Amino acid sequence: MTDTRKFDLDLAPIVIEPAVQAALAEDLGLAGDITTNSVIGPDVRAVGLFATRKPGVVSGLKVAEAAFRALDPDVEFEIVHPDGTNAPGKSPLAHVRGNARALLSAERVALNFVGRMSGIATLTRQFVDAVKGTNAVIIDTRKTTPNLRAFEKYAVRCGGGLNHRVGLFDAVLIKDNHIVVAGGIGAAIQAVKSRVGHLVKVEVEVDTLDQLKEALTYRIDAVLLDNMTPDQMREAVRMCAGKVITEASGGVKLESVRAIAEAGVDLISSGSLTHSAAVLDIGLDFEMRT
Repeated sequence: MTDTRKFDLDLAPIVIEPAVQAALAEDLGLAGDITTNSVIGPDVRAVGLFATRKPGVVSGLKVAEAAFRALDPDVEFEIVHPDGTNAPGKSPLAHVRGNARALLSAERVALNFVGRMSGIATLTRQFVDAVKGTNAVIIDTRKTTPNLRAFEKYAVRCGGGLNHRVGLFDAVLIKDNHIVVAGGIGAAIQAVKSRVGHLVKVEVEVDTLDQLKEALTYRIDAVLLDNMTPDQMREAVRMCAGKVITEASGGVKLESVRAIAEAGVDLISSGSLTHSAAVLDIGLDFEMRT
């Protein structure tokens, strides 16, 4: 069955266009597409069909459209399976019509974005499905491809997950190295509280139940339970009940995520959603139109 959920947190054109322009500039270089421009006349038109070769969750079609539109402003792009939907294998995703040179020259950039983003969305959906029936929510991390974080985090949302902080600027996460350098959990929390505004959320990473006990003596919003066993997490959840949000992290895999969720944590973050997702196999086949 097709998933028809809407994704309100879309990618803004101001984010899409610079990334697409940079990718096209990297591919076209100073001379342009010398193969296409030699083989295809300037006024030839073509029709292309995006289709999955394996089943997966779709993400990135608007980025693909932007790649074609950058080279042909009049391109027609008709989406069949919107972002966030499950597409069976050999399923049409979108039709594109326009100048043949533009379509052929933008083809690889469009496929690179859609394949990468759909791979992340597909893996995220597997994690989300694995924890169904529990209270846990799957979230991502900052382990993203440089300069493509917005796209990869959007893909996580398409897969049914939610985003952790976007960067170092929008929330506080006091990690183990901060604690070491600051001289302890208390010193780190107090330093943060003296600097950040009242709207900024504060999360503290803890490795042990003793550290958690200390962290809970301060006014914080969440705790990150790093590399704890399910039994330790269950005790941590009991200690945190009604006080702070609990997040489990550290080496979370698809095979282990269910057991973690059943420990009762609120959030489960996994870097593998973005750094280890396989590209979804998607093709773009053309027909010539005059």
